[in-house]
Amino acid sequence: MSDITESTEAGATGDFTTTGDPAKDDPTTVTSFVPAYRPSASLDALEELVGLAAQVPHEVARKAGLSVSELHSLRHLMASPMGPVELAKALGVTSAASSGVVDRLVARGHAERHPHAEDRRRTEVVVTESGRREVFALLAPMFAKLAEIDAPLDDDERVVVERYLRGAIAAMRSVI
Repeated sequence: MSDITESTEAGATGDFTTTGDPAKDDPTTVTSFVPAYRPSASLDALEELVGLAAQVPHEVARKAGLSVSELHSLRHLMASPMGPVELAKALGVTSAASSGVVDRLVARGHAERHPHAEDRRRTEVVVTESGRREVFALLAPMFAKLAEIDAPLDDDERVVVERYLRGAIAAMRSVI
């Protein structure tokens, strides 16, 4: 029996009421804040996925001998070339920090500085083929496994999975 229940039964007065359900009585659980939340295998799997997803950039960066900022920079640059200031905003760092990241990527041959196509006073950072190759080589095992688990799904199953994942994405965006 919990301390709260024991003290309540002993006649002590307090601000706590108990339900007899330890998960609901513990003020540090999700259900104490969101009573409609019902733990499930799918939510457990999603929580595990989110935790692993947070670890992937650190592990990939370590294997590549890059900092996490350098890895994230390559990811942004693979989507589109950008200037150091734009890259700083995308990374959430100062322009000076971004310039240092770009310097290191250029030194490794993973990025190049080019004059901006429309404004020659500006610099544009472009990922090189070696930068793309290194990132994709490290991520290839994950992409292969993802393709393997996706392949047997039919279109109706993909709709359900996508709806669930899009809902999870919206839930996460609600806190950012």
